[in-house]
Amino acid sequence: MAEAALRRPALDRDRLLSLLQNYGVYAAIVLLVVVNAAITQNFLTLANLRVQLYQAVPILVVALGMALVIGTEGIDLSVGAVISLASAMIPLYLGYGPWAAMGTAMVAGAVSGVISGSLVAFAGVQPIIATLALMIGLRGLAVILNGASAKEVSDPLIDGLGTGDWLGIPQMAWVAVVLVGLVAFLVNRTTFGRQLVAIGDNRAASALSGLPVRRVLMTVYVLSGVLAAIAGILLVGYGSYADPSNLGLNYELNAITAVVVGGTPLSGGKVRVLGTVAGAVLMQLITATLIQHDVKASIEQMVEAAIIVAAVYTARGRSGR
Repeated sequence: MAEAALRRPALDRDRLLSLLQNYGVYAAIVLLVVVNAAITQNFLTLANLRVQLYQAVPILVVALGMALVIGTEGIDLSVGAVISLASAMIPLYLGYGPWAAMGTAMVAGAVSGVISGSLVAFAGVQPIIATLALMIGLRGLAVILNGASAKEVSDPLIDGLGTGDWLGIPQMAWVAVVLVGLVAFLVNRTTFGRQLVAIGDNRAASALSGLPVRRVLMTVYVLSGVLAAIAGILLVGYGSYADPSNLGLNYELNAITAVVVGGTPLSGGKVRVLGTVAGAVLMQLITATLIQHDVKASIEQMVEAAIIVAAVYTARGRSGR
């Protein structure tokens, strides 16, 4: 009887942690929307909701690739620099047409992923070191290619992706819906997705069982690079300029936060795609709320840090790692 009484608090704690990990991000979004509807002027207007979409989508697109990498127990700190490099490609190749410019930007993202993936999968370099080196080098390359100053980008197709509508919904939101669907299908309905999760759960055992560990690792970093490049294209279209010195700054941190808050553990072995979507939305709502109430950027950063710590603690409590 006494043993059962001692076990009950532990079970209650595990149940609470499970609920927080699985549904906490959705509950937080609902709570934040309700609070903002009450205290933030014009929060529920169509114009404001559109602004929130424009701000959240690029982070979400980057976070989708980050979730795949984290699912393998890796990390990709180079995504912000890939955004910078992709933005530099647009004005450089726009003279050949918008499709050539966007294609070149995505190729640049893929090549960046090949480099980081090769360092991790074949050279055995720790992901944080490999992608940190690229984070520094790629932004420098982007500045060299683009020049020190921002360049204006004027093209109907690219501008439309950034600011245009289709059926009353921003085109970039439709792009995000397609990408979310593709990543969710990849993770949940393909052999590659099962291999990715297995490698993140136990890389050594996966290698011994014959899984193509190196190929999967290479692929996830390439996908992360391509998705970051797409985010770069959307940002260029939204602002109608390419500024490699500033575009993509801190996006790696925002993406990691969205992924972790959405329930994907840093220890790997799981990828929560819908949770990542919710995490990106939640972080954007928090940022918008603080900005609209004139909270200093330093406080915003402290709030984001506290959220990361809470999300990681919850995930560790559940996994026991």
